[in-house]
Amino acid sequence: MAQTALVVIDMLNTYDHDDADLLVPSVRRAIPAVAHLLGEARDRDIPVIYVNDNFGKWRSHHGELLDAALAGPHANLVEPVRPDGSSYFIVKARHSVFYETPLAYLLGALDVSHLVLCGQVTEQCVLYSALDAHIRHLSVTVARDAVAHIHEDLADAALRMMEINMGARILPAAEALG
Repeated sequence: MAQTALVVIDMLNTYDHDDADLLVPSVRRAIPAVAHLLGEARDRDIPVIYVNDNFGKWRSHHGELLDAALAGPHANLVEPVRPDGSSYFIVKARHSVFYETPLAYLLGALDVSHLVLCGQVTEQCVLYSALDAHIRHLSVTVARDAVAHIHEDLADAALRMMEINMGARILPAAEALG
């Protein structure tokens, strides 16, 4: 069976952006499922890889991004899904977890060929990351209750595109890690 990794996309967030009012309620609903995936992956020694926007702070590192998110008004959305000492962390600047990041190299070093994606935003970063995984011949599962959206209709369309066009499995978090 393929080595699996859990990829947590953009969950360290200050929610200080234009779409935050639309995004926060969806994140709030997704948090329990993301936390479930994190707990299961850690219990089963499945690699957990956080890939997070740097919000244009080019001299920052993961600790600073986490501290800023925990100091913000929505720390309650970050605390339950914060990285632990065994988590990998990659900073990204654009939508895809692969774009200009060392993720492909790390996955190769870990012998990972299957990604379980969770996080935000379904119709943006999750969609583009699933596409980039697909074109790299990685299998993808998206935990549908562990992804958050800005626009529900676009998120539904994105999940359908991932399933039909990219062969992604769209499953509840309770089934996503197999």
